[in-house]
Amino acid sequence: MSQVPHFPRTITIADVAKAAGVSSMTVSKVLRGTGRIATETRARVTQIAEELGYVPNRLAGALSSQTSSLIGIVIPSIGDQVYAGVLAGINEVLNAEGYTAFIGESFFDPESELRIVHMMLTMKPAALILTGGLARDERTAQLLRRSGIRAIHLWDGDHPDLDATVGLSHLRAGWLAAQVFIEAGLTGCAYVGSQLDRDLCAACRLEGYSVALSGAGATLQKLTDSSLPRTAETGYVLTRKLIEQGEMPQAIHYLNDAMAIGGLRFMIEAGIAVPDTISVNGFNGTALPHSLTTRLTTIEVPLMEIGRRAAKAALATSPPDAQRPVDLIDICLTMGTTVAGRSS
Repeated sequence: MSQVPHFPRTITIADVAKAAGVSSMTVSKVLRGTGRIATETRARVTQIAEELGYVPNRLAGALSSQTSSLIGIVIPSIGDQVYAGVLAGINEVLNAEGYTAFIGESFFDPESELRIVHMMLTMKPAALILTGGLARDERTAQLLRRSGIRAIHLWDGDHPDLDATVGLSHLRAGWLAAQVFIEAGLTGCAYVGSQLDRDLCAACRLEGYSVALSGAGATLQKLTDSSLPRTAETGYVLTRKLIEQGEMPQAIHYLNDAMAIGGLRFMIEAGIAVPDTISVNGFNGTALPHSLTTRLTTIEVPLMEIGRRAAKAALATSPPDAQRPVDLIDICLTMGTTVAGRSS
């Protein structure tokens, strides 16, 4: 190893230059792979930079060149299995193209999205990917328009926005959830969900579900709570409340698979036969890999494929006056063992 000094602070180009016995300009050229630098000098500078642990200030480079290898991504929650799948697809494409994802969580809060977008724009990202389904602040839209940064509207295919949209029709997802109950002859239906005041895509699915049931002459009980998280425990609590407060429904559609799993757990504990007494379906397909004897009927969404297409849309280029493309992803209802008279 070369004899280099110890620096108990952030290493700078000047530190590398001093240790290598060259100018800061030479170090900069070596690290950027530019200029006519002797092979021996280039090798020595590279080795010393590695030994010192020098990390280039990519933000400073972005600010001076107006370019960056960062892609900003704003999702509701990194802990949600849905967005974990989407992020996996995004990163698969970005990593292959030499880009790095920078992720922020909005928790469906427009003010949080505004703050995150503002911070990301200071880093001069190559593009932004923003999850739809929340009441976006007009100030966020203005920031994006003025920045000139390409922005992709993710997940909400029913309300296209920004420079391009990649998502699914949540109205259709709700229709599919209702249709499987209707085809099974189930007319006393219910819905269990939470936070619909913030998650506009979930509210859109409920709309599609409600309209389809109404058109078939089916009834609908709705039980939601704006304060509870979209988890299995919430599904358990709300299902118990639904069953205890009124007439037993024939079928329940849940906001997501996690809540459906919680509802199934309550029904098992309460001795309610599924699907003989109550049929159940969910949304997003995240329960499918974990199914054992009971396989949830659910709307399956190709999460990684949505992520891949969103990343490709972010990296695409188009003239300023080009039409804003909408890429709607196909979804399907996957039959399990939780709907009466229907099984896979």
